[in-house]
Amino acid sequence: MTDSMQKLKSEALETIKQAANLNALDQIRVQFLGKSGSVTGLLKHVGTLPPEERKSFGEQVNQLRDELTGILTGKQKELEAAALNEKLKAETIDVTLPPTVKPLGSIHPVTQTTDEIVSIFASMGFNLVTGPEIEDDFHNFTALNFPPEHPARSTHDTFFLEPDAEGQAPKLLRTHTSTVQIRTMQDNKPPLKIIVPGRVYRSDWDATHTPMFHQCEGLIVDEIGKIHMGHLKGCLMDFLKAFFNIPDLPTRFRPHFFPFTEPSAEMDIGYARRDGKIVLGEKDKWMEILGCGMVHPNVLKNCGIDPDRYQGFAFGMGIERLAMLKYGIPDLRDMFESDARWLKHYSFSILEQPNRALGA
Repeated sequence: MTDSMQKLKSEALETIKQAANLNALDQIRVQFLGKSGSVTGLLKHVGTLPPEERKSFGEQVNQLRDELTGILTGKQKELEAAALNEKLKAETIDVTLPPTVKPLGSIHPVTQTTDEIVSIFASMGFNLVTGPEIEDDFHNFTALNFPPEHPARSTHDTFFLEPDAEGQAPKLLRTHTSTVQIRTMQDNKPPLKIIVPGRVYRSDWDATHTPMFHQCEGLIVDEIGKIHMGHLKGCLMDFLKAFFNIPDLPTRFRPHFFPFTEPSAEMDIGYARRDGKIVLGEKDKWMEILGCGMVHPNVLKNCGIDPDRYQGFAFGMGIERLAMLKYGIPDLRDMFESDARWLKHYSFSILEQPNRALGA
């Protein structure tokens, strides 16, 4: 190796040794091995040498380039390892320090209430089931024993979609989550025990009604003798006591009519008014809270279940209604106004745990 080549090698080795980071190392690589680098420039002198010296000189240049390439690679690995160690050192978590919770958004009262309802019924053994929001007349009305002239089938109460090109009966936006009960009974054999939360749609708009709202319905179907009205009452009483966290919550059941249950009932809870506010757990007045009843035999027949062998009970409640009562929300419409100030006041932390039982 010529003196000039040896000098260039020594210079390169010293420069590489002093590289403090990967960016500096890359600049050194370009300085010596790039297209215009010092080592690459040596090859330009090959043409000026006598023919017998060209081969030897070219081999020496290539040997120098390979040697410097290997040294650069080793230095690169060394710097990468050092950079990784520095990064890991900077990201080390001191587990002895108190935790810091960064804001990650908030939970809407409807979502929180839904989680609480589902959590309580899940602890009772109910399975969560969902279904489509666009339905047909059979699942929304006929299978649930609604007569053809029932007012719920009119456009005054129900949102119907346009008929398709073939003139088939128009689809509709489901008016209750009972449609999922029908689909579940059609696709599964008893025993069944499900809870069904979801969005529903009705043509209404005032302080206590909105065109879109949320319902939660429950259904149990089992052999006759294994399920009766007493089970329904006990199930709902336990649920409401757990949901409102009032162990002695007054409740009562009143006879009512629903096309899909027989007998049917509405459930009331006791309350009082104190300084213009509703106080639950008193017996001054009664407030309707949900509807329920034993599944009508015709509904079981429409789903392919023998009513002489099986019976069950069903119930349904408005999720917004329960949220308003539990968390003191005065107007249902505010839940859909997208007002950040309202949400900041009524929302929940994402770490908030739903009630699972009394005292939770």
